[in-house]
Amino acid sequence: MTKIIFLDAAGTLFDVRGSVGEVYGQLAQKFGVTVNSEELNAAFYQSFASATPMTFPGIEAAKITQLEFEWWLEVSAKSFQIAGILHQFSDFPKFFAKLYDHFATAEPWFVYPDVFPALNKWQKQGIELAVVSNFDSRLYPVLKALNLAEYFRSVTISTEVGAAKPQPEIFTAALQKHNCTAENVLHIGDSFKADYCGAKSAGLKAIWLNRQQEKVESGKLPLTETKLEQCSSLDYLTF
Repeated sequence: MTKIIFLDAAGTLFDVRGSVGEVYGQLAQKFGVTVNSEELNAAFYQSFASATPMTFPGIEAAKITQLEFEWWLEVSAKSFQIAGILHQFSDFPKFFAKLYDHFATAEPWFVYPDVFPALNKWQKQGIELAVVSNFDSRLYPVLKALNLAEYFRSVTISTEVGAAKPQPEIFTAALQKHNCTAENVLHIGDSFKADYCGAKSAGLKAIWLNRQQEKVESGKLPLTETKLEQCSSLDYLTF
């Protein structure tokens, strides 16, 4: 019987209302910048995909929040640059500071409807719950604002560990907090590569929360796998 479940955060527990482009655009308009939200959304994902992983190995804890801010400043500025509207800002750093703080609140996020029923069910079953995420330090206030924080015994994020999923080190760091071995833990997340393959490579059991019903070729499965463990919702998972 499963006693410990690790869960990813964004895309698994909660997600952006509408799209990143819409949220960016709504705030940009308050700064006098005209935005096509679809183009900006595409530009954001292009910028995000090309960025180096948000990990800061060997950096002292006191400096991490500033490095997180600078990492996102670069990603956001490049998003507006790709969309061809960065020049419209008279003071982009001022805009970005507002944008960054906005994503630390509940307002731009929504909790998936299957999350609270699943968390409550697992909690009643005595299953220990934890978050393992490539998010930044804003995850702590976001979980609290979304009324999710109370469910989790621990939260492990890439910027504090210095390694990001699918790297095994982030899973190892989470396991150490629970004083347990990998084979006794199940990890659930929405990214096939970061969550499913990452957890499997680290020795954990894993389920891919495939909310978008994506297709994966059998050749891309971890070498030890013959069957892909996946679900489209947390509703039907029982342990």
